[in-house]
Amino acid sequence: MNKTPLTLAIGGLLAMASAVGIGRFVYTPILPPMVEALHLTKSQAGLIASANFIGYLAGALLAAIKLPGSHRAWLMGALAANVVCLGAMGLTTDMTAFLALRAIAGLASAFALVFSSALVLNRLAASGHGSLSAVHFAGVGIGIAAASAVVACMTDWREMWFASAGLALAASIAVLLLVPPDHPGATHNFGPKSRLSSGFWFLLAAYGLFGFGYIITATFIVQMVRGSPAIASLEPYVFVLFGLSAAPSVAFWTWLARRSTILRTFALAAIVEAVGVAASALFLNPATVILTSVFVGGTFMGLTALGLLGAREGGGDPRGRIALMTASFSAGQILGPIFAGHVYDLTGSLAGPSLTAAGALVIAALLSLRRQP
Repeated sequence: MNKTPLTLAIGGLLAMASAVGIGRFVYTPILPPMVEALHLTKSQAGLIASANFIGYLAGALLAAIKLPGSHRAWLMGALAANVVCLGAMGLTTDMTAFLALRAIAGLASAFALVFSSALVLNRLAASGHGSLSAVHFAGVGIGIAAASAVVACMTDWREMWFASAGLALAASIAVLLLVPPDHPGATHNFGPKSRLSSGFWFLLAAYGLFGFGYIITATFIVQMVRGSPAIASLEPYVFVLFGLSAAPSVAFWTWLARRSTILRTFALAAIVEAVGVAASALFLNPATVILTSVFVGGTFMGLTALGLLGAREGGGDPRGRIALMTASFSAGQILGPIFAGHVYDLTGSLAGPSLTAAGALVIAALLSLRRQP
């Protein structure tokens, strides 16, 4: 059965919502009740977050090599693994199990991102509907918002994990119906290798700093709100707003890039994100929490897409460059929560790590401008 471009894009959206929006980011709104119920330290909370990104790094590297079987088989397997890992998080209180489950979920989310993009984005471009790629990437924000809204209605952290698994399962079943199999004879090989320019290495470093710069806020913002009595009432809403801001962000930033350049737009988005991250560190009140949610939520997926679009500009098959970019991004995400958790346990504050993250984003903006087309 042939699918229309919009149907295909919606299938990609739901894959991204299940594996990334829910699979990766639902930990943020579930973290505060988990910390309270299990008496976790910030270091332990950060380590669990980083385990997910370690798995994501491994998955990104594995997905970049030649693998047997079809893209769709790998995508559906990844979505199934994600659902199982989400549900299993509510069945244990063991730290080792948490780390293993989040690592496997991270690997699954990377596979789902790579293979859903391979199935959806190339077909959209070939059909002349490349602009619908923004629908595909909007799934991350929609998944974040939907999962956050659901878990906000619950008080028990176990039920939150089970409900998240149910949402991810429903989205995954829809993906099975909406995303058709690979085209017969489709190849999974790399194709002509492309040379890595000196400018690419600046972009690679900028992408890693971006990963470090956004993830501390993305991991701990709900915990920061809960820990501040004056704004604790905003806890059920802050990550919903984060996700709603993310949903249209790729469309906005790629539209802006078409009127400027990809790398200048990347630099601008990084500065906007730095302002949002710094605001949460300097002035924790209702206005700055809203600003942080909108500025960080409204840029992190745009920056993710712009960085990968910038990496595609080198000519030849871009998968090798995209794998390196994803690895750099993952390294930044791994270091961020570990760094923030340890500093919090030493100082009792996330202000220092947040300001460090804002500085990393400013440097990322400057480095991206060094990249020559």
